[in-house]
Amino acid sequence: MLGGNEVEYVMDCLETNWISSAGKYIPAFEELFAQHCGVKYGVACANGTVALHLALATLGIGPGDEVIIPTFTMIATANAVTYTGARPVLVDSEMRTWNMDVDQLEAKVTEKTKAIMPMHTYGHPVYMDTVWEIAEKYGLYVVEDAAESHGAEYKGRRTGGLGDAGCFSFYANKIITTGEGGMITTDNEEIARLASNLRDHAFSEERHFWHKYLGFNYRMTNLQAAVGLAQTERFEEFVQRRRDNAYYYTSLLKDIPGITTPPEESWAKSVFWMYSILLDDEFGLSRDELRRRLAERGIETRTFFIPIHLQPIYFRAFKGERYPVAEELCKRGLYLPSASSLTKREIEYIVEQVARCREQG
Repeated sequence: MLGGNEVEYVMDCLETNWISSAGKYIPAFEELFAQHCGVKYGVACANGTVALHLALATLGIGPGDEVIIPTFTMIATANAVTYTGARPVLVDSEMRTWNMDVDQLEAKVTEKTKAIMPMHTYGHPVYMDTVWEIAEKYGLYVVEDAAESHGAEYKGRRTGGLGDAGCFSFYANKIITTGEGGMITTDNEEIARLASNLRDHAFSEERHFWHKYLGFNYRMTNLQAAVGLAQTERFEEFVQRRRDNAYYYTSLLKDIPGITTPPEESWAKSVFWMYSILLDDEFGLSRDELRRRLAERGIETRTFFIPIHLQPIYFRAFKGERYPVAEELCKRGLYLPSASSLTKREIEYIVEQVARCREQG
């Protein structure tokens, strides 16, 4: 949804020739987005994956270290840990929220553990009290993978402000988008300062082309930030649209046997980044057969994440490990169309076709 000030701000970049990684829109975007997350600092960067990598590198995580992550996540979560030379350590999910099972965290902590990376699955926050308790007990960093959770809340606090650092994606399918882009959010001034330096080749303030740290070219352009600022000006509207659409979906789907609609715990405010459902045997069709029939009716769907331990690139590293809840979610889950721009009539059509597919057996 690009109907705000995007064109005006991008044209201003073009007319003033500020199109690269300097310009007024970058700090303006950082400040406004951080404000919406309830923190002091934002560090814009090239995408959500490098936000994760940059946050870990800023915290000094590297070879020989371990970072605990959910196995049920997008591949970027594990890859960002691997980029640093550290080892991802996996935790299964739980069925209440589809997030990492925090009751399994402590058993995964070793003397090599340096951080916990909770990922707020499909816009529903992780139960953070236990994460904080274990992090404090063992002296661990908490780096949120908040790529999917713009505007979600845990006990009244926004994601992106629940750890030492939060990491967001602004890919085109996210609630707030810059096409490609990411951001680290934090209340820690030193983390923000160092991350800002490392994203820009770690140039030294005392002398140009003088580098004390291994830096990265992870910058965001002023053009992207111009779009991001315009998007963030409509932050609350976009979040409410997702929530309204999700509740309408659920009201129509809840009486169809064999469908589990997405969770929202009493302590959470989900943003339903993807409207995600699980199919049980009672539905009468397999997940993949439903997808095929919906595609014939012009409705695109996607399957849930494939867990990290089943991915070809990581299979050998986790050979023999089983995470039954994550595997069950992978087998039974799919996303229905989820864009903020969906109309009620479109949602009604999608649900009508889901019901007809089931009735046809």
